[in-house]
Amino acid sequence: MCRILGYLGPPISLDRLVLDPDHSMLVQSYQPRELKSAVLNGDGFGLGWHGPSESPSDDTRSPDIAPFVYRNILPMWNDRNLEDLCRYIQASSFVVNLRSATHKMPVDISNCQPFKYRQMLFVHNGLIENFSKTLQRPIREKLCDFAYRSIQGLTDSEHIFALLVHYLEMQPGIDIAEALHQTMKTLASMANAAEVRIAANIILSLPDRLIALRYDNQQAAPSLYLLKNSKLFPNSVILSSEGLWEDSREDSQEDSWQPYNQSELVSIDSELTIKSYATID
Repeated sequence: MCRILGYLGPPISLDRLVLDPDHSMLVQSYQPRELKSAVLNGDGFGLGWHGPSESPSDDTRSPDIAPFVYRNILPMWNDRNLEDLCRYIQASSFVVNLRSATHKMPVDISNCQPFKYRQMLFVHNGLIENFSKTLQRPIREKLCDFAYRSIQGLTDSEHIFALLVHYLEMQPGIDIAEALHQTMKTLASMANAAEVRIAANIILSLPDRLIALRYDNQQAAPSLYLLKNSKLFPNSVILSSEGLWEDSREDSQEDSWQPYNQSELVSIDSELTIKSYATID
């Protein structure tokens, strides 16, 4: 399965989480510790981040300003542009995805995450069991025209994203956390009826907010950890499939990676208040 990361806090350069830690996202691409069904995450990767406001004194962003995405079908360890790119980009909210493709799923740029909709970035780690034979068509049949036409690839991840976009399009003004709640309730019901497994660790990134879910309808969900107000990264929240450094470090007494509760959907605001939004049955 893929590896994902989300960050919200003071602006930092992306290399501080993507490249620098002992168990950085780069290391997780070729030496993950908590994968059960794959050895590598080398089928592409992606970065998604929100740009700065219009001016240093302006903290607001127009809803028309879309986030930025960089995706590549190369393994992260083979991208020679990555180091310079990550040192250059500074962001207060960003996500990362390392792809481990499902069997027979093509390595194609359209199948790489993050996906974006308006100011929202989406990354997913998990699977829908036997997706092309089980839920692919039923999901598509539920989509409005806009969400249906937005699908460019073949992955279960993008179809989960498309269903989320459907709820956002069909209910203008709906809170994004509520739209994700409705999305996962629908998917869980469909998966249970089809008697297939769905695993969905999802991070949504907005300029001033993270929304996250760790879910599995049949067994323990894929790993996901939360770290708030780390000594190394104060006034921030980090979500990651695997801890980026060992808790035993001398300077990391406060840097303990806490397992994210299964089935819990949370919303984290700019003040780093973590609100439990809903539980997915």
